[in-house]
Amino acid sequence: MIGTDFPKIERRKMHRATHLAHLIAHGKLEIMNKPAVTDVPILELVRNRWSPRAFAEKPVPREVLRSLFEAARWAPSSNNEQPWVYLVATKDDAENFAKMLGVLVEFNAGWAKHAPVLALSVAHLKTQREGKPNRVALHDVGSATAQLTFEANSRGLLVHQMAGFDSDKARQAFAIPADWEPVAAMAIGYPGDPETLSERLRERELAPRTRKPLSEFVMSGGWGHTAPFVTR
Repeated sequence: MIGTDFPKIERRKMHRATHLAHLIAHGKLEIMNKPAVTDVPILELVRNRWSPRAFAEKPVPREVLRSLFEAARWAPSSNNEQPWVYLVATKDDAENFAKMLGVLVEFNAGWAKHAPVLALSVAHLKTQREGKPNRVALHDVGSATAQLTFEANSRGLLVHQMAGFDSDKARQAFAIPADWEPVAAMAIGYPGDPETLSERLRERELAPRTRKPLSEFVMSGGWGHTAPFVTR
């Protein structure tokens, strides 16, 4: 059953958190490089993905930015519907950037304004051919954004996705049609200096990364039963 090894997992988490904090404090770990401490080996590209709030005010070259959305373009989708649109604003387009920044909640706008690129993913909630509800549209948009994120990471960029934005404001600001749904905002850019953040955000930036153990969400045979291959 899920949670039977909880105390052992929690001790391991605490040990990793203490170790990471020690490395950061003694300058033995690059602060903006926060690889996940995994239980089993995974791709370095996945291990190194994380969501910072400190971004360098360095523009993203047009050809690099184009590659990110090319990666999203080739994501899988149900019936090849490709139910995604990305509204994108770069800082050199001041009017559009301000408009995008204006749909974010105040907390996110405070740090995201330093990123060179802001974007908003939007999902088509109906199928193109039949006009029926597409119940997996949000899933497919998430898949496309995941590919965009890993392409970004491979090019030295980081992506911070945000649920904290005003959907109604976004719909009005960008004239989003009724059968399309704003999904998530994104800040995209190169790693920045956490010292540029407020004390509260800097603490969160430097905090060790944590995740639920596999035993809590990988099940087999019935709900609440941990899959046998997860247990050791």
